[in-house]
Amino acid sequence: MHIITRKRLNEFAEKHPDAAPGLKHWYKHVKSKDFKSFAELRETFPSADQVGGLTVFNIGGNKVRLIAAIHYNRKIVYIRAVLTHREYDEGTWKE
Repeated sequence: MHIITRKRLNEFAEKHPDAAPGLKHWYKHVKSKDFKSFAELRETFPSADQVGGLTVFNIGGNKVRLIAAIHYNRKIVYIRAVLTHREYDEGTWKE
């Protein structure tokens, strides 16, 4: 899968260094796979959820939420946001 943009991962990891290993793990696995559907993605990431047209990943033991728009037919993952659990619960990312 082609991931746009890794910059959001790096920026979040700079602010929250404890999240870096989980984000690297997520990036490595998504980059190396060719998911054809959400069901196939859940085989690798069982805690992933669909919220509207977005996919929400739990990273780092449920401390971080990565929100992405995934286009399976084009093999593209757009990272919309990387948030702490608290920021995610505030819900402003939905706006």
